Order: sequence, then structure tokens, then C-alpha cells
Amino acid sequence: MKNLNIGVRAHDFAPGTPEQVADDLSQYPISCVQLAPLKSFPYLEEGPTRLTKAYAHRTRDAFAAKGLQIGVLGCYINPVHPDPASREASLSWFEKHLELAASFGCNIVGTETGSRNADCTFHPDNLTGSAFDDLVESVSRLAATAEKYQVNVGIEGVAYHHIINSPERMAEMLKQVNSPYMKVIYDPVNLYPQIMMAKQEDELDKSFDLFGDAIVAFHSKDFVLNNHNKEGDLPSGTGSMNHHYLLRWIQNNTPDVPVILENTNCNNVSSVLNFMQSQLTI
Repeated sequence: MKNLNIGVRAHDFAPGTPEQVADDLSQYPISCVQLAPLKSFPYLEEGPTRLTKAYAHRTRDAFAAKGLQIGVLGCYINPVHPDPASREASLSWFEKHLELAASFGCNIVGTETGSRNADCTFHPDNLTGSAFDDLVESVSRLAATAEKYQVNVGIEGVAYHHIINSPERMAEMLKQVNSPYMKVIYDPVNLYPQIMMAKQEDELDKSFDLFGDAIVAFHSKDFVLNNHNKEGDLPSGTGSMNHHYLLRWIQNNTPDVPVILENTNCNNVSSVLNFMQSQLTI
């Protein structure tokens, strides 16, 4: 898409081999993908040890042959899992993705920030300083591993549900971790407060002011307002999100970063892409 490095989540489309998935996605006018290997290549679930450097090279080459970059490697874990053994397994799995990211032709591995609940749903303790400190400890470890492999950790905040639930908390986490390899995957709809009293543009500007220079990828989707309550997890162009304002900022400040569409599929992706293009020409 002109003046935008736009892509989709590969797992929103049919799974298969790397070659099959790349061929399927190549029919759309996109330039990148967010790839979660275990979701797109389900036979890997038989044994994660099959996720090797050779397999990463095969995947990179299959996508590159179709003109697609793996813009974000998805490894969404709960970095503050309440069970220490599960937390350690999750962090180690993320570190495996950091190790292999360059072999996938990618320099961003993404996750959300989790919850005191194992399933990442809201827990009141998420608002405490101790939960925040536990998160900083976990992601500082990941940042150190990222530095070793010269790739980035991409952190995505989610309002209400997760520990990083506001732009201010995101900025504070970046300050505490203090690593050039700790970056942000910015999903405005996820980070908008559950009760939207301010204008969208003000919420966007707040995030841009606090951590705009740390954004390495965007997620794009939509929502509706019902008596100031944010509702829905919708494809872009089907709700109230001010995409024009967002995309103009991206064009002017970070034109090369991946913009990943969420909630697309083979039935709606063409219309969503057409909508995104229309927002660039207003």
C-alpha cells in the first residue's frame, strides 16, 4: 500500500506450511505479516523443538519469495504468570524467539504484559506496584537477551486487563527497564481507556508524546462507543476509530514501521485494505 508498510496477522488466515501460508497471503496488496509460528504452522505444536534456525530460514525465504517481510514475530506470553514454573517456561520460550528472530528476517518479538491471572484476564493486583515490579524484572531479562541477539522486544499495553494498562504505565516501564532494545507495539484501541471521556486525538497524542519514539509496530482495528464505554474488537473501518489521524501520524513520523491489521480474514481483508487506503487520500 502506498506510503504504508501494511500487513496482517498470518494466523487470521488458513494455517499450513510456510510455503502455503506465504502463497495464500501473497494474493493481497500487503508488504508484511505478524507471524506466530505455532498458530500458523500447527504441526509445530507436536514439538516446539522443531522451531529451529533452519526452519526459521525456510520460513523467511518462503515469505521473501512472495515479497513479504515478517515484520513482527508474535510470542504472546504472560510474563508475570502466577506459577513460577509456568512463568519461567514462558520467558524461556520468548527468549527462543529472540534467538531465532534474525533467522526469520525479523527484528521484533512481541508480547502483551500479562496479569496476575494465568489467563491474562483482569486481576485487581495488576494495579499494584509489586505487579509492576515483577513485570519490570521479567522484561528486563528479555531486554538483556534481546541485546545479545540485537533484536527488539515489542511490548503491547492493554487498558484495564493488563499490568501495562495506560500510556503513563508504558512510559514508566520503558524508563525502568532503560534498554534500547525495549520497544512498543502500539494498539490504540487496546490502550484507550475502557471509559472514553477524552477525545481520541488527545489519547493518541498522549501516547505519541510519552513513547512515540519507541514505537516499532502498530496494530490496527476498530471499536464503537456506547455511552462512553469502549466496545468491540472490530476490523478497521467498521467502527469509530479515527484512522485518518493515526495514519497521518505514522506517515509523518514512522512511515516504515509495520502496521498490522487485526480481525481480518479472506472475506473482509480486501475491504479493510481499501478503507485504509482511503484514509491516506483524504
